[in-house]
Amino acid sequence: MTTMREAVRQYFEDNGFGADGGYAAAWVDFKLGPLPFPLPNTDARRKAVKFHDLNHVLTGYRTDLRGEFEISAWEIGAGCRDFWAAWALNLSGMVGGLFTSPLRTWRAFVAGRRSTAAYALDYEQAMSTDVEVVREKLGVTTAAGAKASDVLLFPLALGAGLVIGTLGLVVLLSPITLALWWRGRRLQRAAA
Repeated sequence: MTTMREAVRQYFEDNGFGADGGYAAAWVDFKLGPLPFPLPNTDARRKAVKFHDLNHVLTGYRTDLRGEFEISAWEIGAGCRDFWAAWALNLSGMVGGLFTSPLRTWRAFVAGRRSTAAYALDYEQAMSTDVEVVREKLGVTTAAGAKASDVLLFPLALGAGLVIGTLGLVVLLSPITLALWWRGRRLQRAAA
């Protein structure tokens, strides 16, 4: 029997995320291949990423580029509830998945539609629960057959992701954001 807390701790270690998963960092890098895209680690992102990490543990999707695109599609299918940062990041990730691994992205979306994401859980209670119990409670699956509603919702989610992703890139690559990122990196290095 492995609790979610133990599994998350192992997940952080396996992926080199540090003891707290990087939650305390002011900025995080989303790497698109070799290119790091700086993202401010806002309170909304911190709140969402804790549950996102639970979903990685529950589904087994990896943290490489394709795995992140898969879990983005899975979470959109499974629902992100009122975690708006998760909706924005995951919709954008689905679009990336369409270009890098369309079949895997489609399958993850369909599997998510048959599951409930960890965003529906009480975080602290989930952390002390056995992984298999949480999987069963949420009906977590990574394989499922498609339905007509999936065929209709997938392109709608991709369209929303294309709009949100484009706007996000414009903001992230703006001179103001890049200057703030550079300043934040300097402050982090000075504090270390």
